[in-house]
Amino acid sequence: MYHRRFISIITFFTVILIILQGCSGKPQKDSSKLYVYQVLPCDKPPVIDADWTKEFWRNCDSISLRNFMGDYPAHFPDTRVKMRYDKNYLYLIFRVADQYVRAVAKKTNGKVWQDSCAEFFFTPGKDSKKGYFNMEANCKGVFLLQYHEPESKKEGFVDTLDCATIEIAHSLKDNAEEEIRNQVVWIVEYRLPLSFLSKYMEVENPGKGKMWRANFYKCADSTSQPHWLTWAPVNYPKPKFHLPEFFGWLEFK
Repeated sequence: MYHRRFISIITFFTVILIILQGCSGKPQKDSSKLYVYQVLPCDKPPVIDADWTKEFWRNCDSISLRNFMGDYPAHFPDTRVKMRYDKNYLYLIFRVADQYVRAVAKKTNGKVWQDSCAEFFFTPGKDSKKGYFNMEANCKGVFLLQYHEPESKKEGFVDTLDCATIEIAHSLKDNAEEEIRNQVVWIVEYRLPLSFLSKYMEVENPGKGKMWRANFYKCADSTSQPHWLTWAPVNYPKPKFHLPEFFGWLEFK
């Protein structure tokens, strides 16, 4: 009887350990299979106004960024994202309950990752080895968009004329060039056209049953409280988001 109780106790703590490892930023092998987000279609495009509560997003599940890279951060902002699509666009909205907020970058394709920044990395298809884009936006709606296409060994910033077709809105009214140290909630929402993506790599257009690879990140490299948060865990010894082999999955409904 005591032997069985001892085995039960060991089993209990083993399960707890596995759960904790899954939240620690040190994922187990093939953990990306556990990270699948179902992207709902839409018939009517929304007004891009950084309103998290509007009807367009109301019945849409959100992703929470609960993993991290590097040491466990002293500041771990609650970061959530939702996503939808239609035949012409991807729609994304980030909501961040933050502190130590900074926004210095002012130009498209500037160093927004140094600011309080929310990021969407995605492969427009199932095979992350074929390349990926990274869309990174700071809390004031300034963004960069890059492409990485390993088969042709091409990478760089998406042309500014293509970037100009991206509609983006933000909720933060305060100037954040000087770090905002009190708590604040900021939201960034954007509409990303599908039309220009095929200029930079092969694209499998989203539709019912299609799958893409992707990850979502939150960072703030040059703030007083830097952190590197992820949706799907990234098994790497130091902060590095450009690792598409660790992307999760987008399942278009």
